[in-house]
Amino acid sequence: MKKKNSNFIQDVKTDWKRNKSLYFIIIPVILFYILFMYKPMYGALIAFQDYSPAKGMGGSNWVGFKHFIKFFNSPYFFRLIRNTIVLSLYSLIFCFPAPIILALLLNEVKNKKFKSVTQTMTYLPHFISMVVAVGIIQEFCLNDGLINDIVVMFGGERSAILQNPKLYRMIYIVSDIWQQIGWGSIMYLAALAGVDQQLYEAASIDGAGKWKQILNVTIPGIMPTVIIMLILRIGSLMSMGYEKTILLYNPTTYETADIISSYVYRVGLLEQSWSYSTAIGLLNSIINCALLVFANKMSKRVTENSLW
Repeated sequence: MKKKNSNFIQDVKTDWKRNKSLYFIIIPVILFYILFMYKPMYGALIAFQDYSPAKGMGGSNWVGFKHFIKFFNSPYFFRLIRNTIVLSLYSLIFCFPAPIILALLLNEVKNKKFKSVTQTMTYLPHFISMVVAVGIIQEFCLNDGLINDIVVMFGGERSAILQNPKLYRMIYIVSDIWQQIGWGSIMYLAALAGVDQQLYEAASIDGAGKWKQILNVTIPGIMPTVIIMLILRIGSLMSMGYEKTILLYNPTTYETADIISSYVYRVGLLEQSWSYSTAIGLLNSIINCALLVFANKMSKRVTENSLW
C-alpha cells in the first residue's frame, strides 16, 4: 500500500514538472468557472424564499415550494412550455443539421479561393451583435421592406410580418440558421479533416462514387462528433436564449413567441419577482440536466458514443 502511494506521489511530481506551464494556463479557466458558474449556484436558494434585498438571503422568509406551485398554476404555464418545446424542436430539426450539411458541401469544394470566401461569408453573421442582427431582420420585415417587396413581386400583399404570430417561429429559425450555420460548421470541418484519406481511395477502388463515399466514409467518420454535439443540444433543449426573443417579439406575438427564458426576464428584472423567476429558472435547469443524462444514456446504449 505504501509502495503504491509512493509511486502515485512520484507520478504526480513527474507530471507537475513536465506540464507545469499547462497547469498555470488552466488556472484562469478554473477560477472563471468557480466564480461565475459554481459560486452563483448558491443564489438558487432564493427560489425557496420570499427574497427581499433589504433582508438578504439570511433574513428572507422560507416558503418552500410556493413559487414552483405558483408557476404550475400560472395561466401562462402551458403556453410557455409549449412555445419553448416547439421552438427548441424546430431548432433541433432545422438548425442542427444545417452546419453539418454546409461542412459536407465545403469538404467537396476543390477551389480553395471559393471555399475560403464562402467560409468567411458564412462566418460573418455570427460576429454581428444580436441587437444589430435583429435590427436587420426588423428592417427586412417592414411593410416596405425587402421581404414584402418580394411577396408583392410574386403577386402577394404587404403585411406586418413581425406582428403575425404564425410567422414568428419561421422568422426566428431562418434567422438563427443565417447567424449560426457558418460558425457551427467549424467543428464538423475539423472532424472531416481527421477522416483517413485512404478510406476514400479504398472506396473509390471498390467503385463507390462521390455520393456513396459520403454515405459510407464521410458521415461515419464524423458521426462521433455529430452525436456528442447532438447530446449537448438535447441537454439545452429547454434553454432557448432570451436575448433574441425579447428583441424580436412584441405583445401581439406572445402567443407563439413567449418562452421560459423571456418570461423569466420579464418577471425577474422588469417586475422584480426575484424568487419566482429563480424558481422557474431552477426548474428549467433541472429539466435540462435530466434531458442531458437521458440523451447521454440513450446514445451510449445505441451508438456506444457518449460524453461519459
